[in-house]
Amino acid sequence: MSDSERKSHVTVHWFRHGLRLHDNPALLDGLEDCREFYPVFIFDGSVAGTSNVALPRMQFLLETLKDLDDNLKGLGTRLYVFKGDPVEVFDKLIEEWGVTRITFEQDPEPVWQERDNSVKDLCAKQGVEWIERVSHTLWDPQLIIKENGGSPPLTYAMFCQVTEIVGQPPTPRDDPDFEGITLPVCEDHDKKYHLPTLAQLGVESESDQQTSPYCRYLGGESKALKLLATRLESERRAFSLGQSLPNQLFPNLSGMPMSLSPHLRFGSMSIRKFYWSLRATYAEVHPETPIPASITCQLVWREYFYCMSVNNPKYNCMIGNPICLNIDWYEDDDQFKKWKEGKTGYPWIDACMRQLTQEGWIHQVCRHATACFLTRGDLWIDWVKGLEVFDRYLLDADWSVNAGNWMWVSSSAFEKVLQCPRCICPVGYGRRMDPKGNYVRRYVPELKDMPLKYLFEPWKAPLKVQEEANCIIGEDYPQPMVDHKVASKECQIKMDKIKAKSKDIPHIRPANENEIFSYMWFTKEFEKIDLCNHNKDKCSENGINM
Repeated sequence: MSDSERKSHVTVHWFRHGLRLHDNPALLDGLEDCREFYPVFIFDGSVAGTSNVALPRMQFLLETLKDLDDNLKGLGTRLYVFKGDPVEVFDKLIEEWGVTRITFEQDPEPVWQERDNSVKDLCAKQGVEWIERVSHTLWDPQLIIKENGGSPPLTYAMFCQVTEIVGQPPTPRDDPDFEGITLPVCEDHDKKYHLPTLAQLGVESESDQQTSPYCRYLGGESKALKLLATRLESERRAFSLGQSLPNQLFPNLSGMPMSLSPHLRFGSMSIRKFYWSLRATYAEVHPETPIPASITCQLVWREYFYCMSVNNPKYNCMIGNPICLNIDWYEDDDQFKKWKEGKTGYPWIDACMRQLTQEGWIHQVCRHATACFLTRGDLWIDWVKGLEVFDRYLLDADWSVNAGNWMWVSSSAFEKVLQCPRCICPVGYGRRMDPKGNYVRRYVPELKDMPLKYLFEPWKAPLKVQEEANCIIGEDYPQPMVDHKVASKECQIKMDKIKAKSKDIPHIRPANENEIFSYMWFTKEFEKIDLCNHNKDKCSENGINM
């Protein structure tokens, strides 16, 4: 009897998120005592956030799955792709393949629990072992909640205190080794188990820009690992200069992508590998210096939002969400449409929204600016409507993080922001983040010939300047849809009233001023500004209402 025959299990590893081979503990544990192995992905209409999805994100997912299949092919197997209800698919596979074990990475958010519990129930009914392992997050959110006495930490600072008690997250696991395991692949695999096309999934382009080669993010574990190496080299240079978060002070909005967030969202990059690689890089540059929390703080914010959401199925809603203020937002479909389409008349906001819908990604500073403009900054429109747009277009749209971001920026869950209004000015903030105007000119080509002096407020350009720039404001590019100075003051009056009414309502909130600066990516320069005086009639050059 061969070694393979002596092993007992026919294992299926169910890929959902975690679309990688490196640091995949559920996959590795599934290979223990394994006779035959089948890697499976199931299009069920919602997996990996595909229930509300535009072309860029679906394309990214298909590229990621293609790369996963190629990597599996190099190891002697293939990815088996199905379409349908996971329970029905697995019920057939248990009989057809003789499956005795199903493994999968934990999807901790409540939106996935009904699906996962149904599969677990099927396994129990059929006598099939199931293995679920934590690797989509640094820590198990339920462990954090348990250590905090049964409820999630209400502030980021409290969350960090609990993680100190829990200890550092696990280090990455080894790559899989399929030696001695039978890897069945049928001759007509490409016919029976092939990846669907965008057309077969019913996903169409909404504009010519969505299918242009300039949509720069490419999916797949192979791309993620190369991008990680590039990113770490950038971090190394910054660390050697005494900096951290090198893309924060002057974000590279128009250059090649450096963010790993789309890969973290689909799991083509392990969050644990990224976390420990950042720490190792800093330690190599500064071997005698304690590793500062700032180098991984954005990853820990992600963990915080996951922890806040896991026991709250209404986390992405305002109504019925116990941690969210119920605010009487305006309903204005026309204004919302202008915001979504990048036709607000504010070039910085419009550039951000157009990049989002065309390419599926915008920098964090763009997300904060557009979200503030839609909600408490200018338009006073429900954050949930903005969340739905981001959820559709962002490559890295993540149920927990997306909702957490929107509640933060709209002041729906953090009353200290209500107490000290940091309203992002769509003119000054744009100038601060895009000082040469390259970003605005790329995504708002109507203004490509507008002099830099008027680029961020083109309605102030004399008619002769507009004619020379081939852009007449009100004809070729819209007038501002609101007067920011007026609208932001009106919004602040509403916020003051909400603050007075809701001061006794318990909800998540920042622990201190530094936490707000850290989250909102406000640099040290902003701390020198009087941020709270909303009575002045101008926006600062740094982009915060003064």
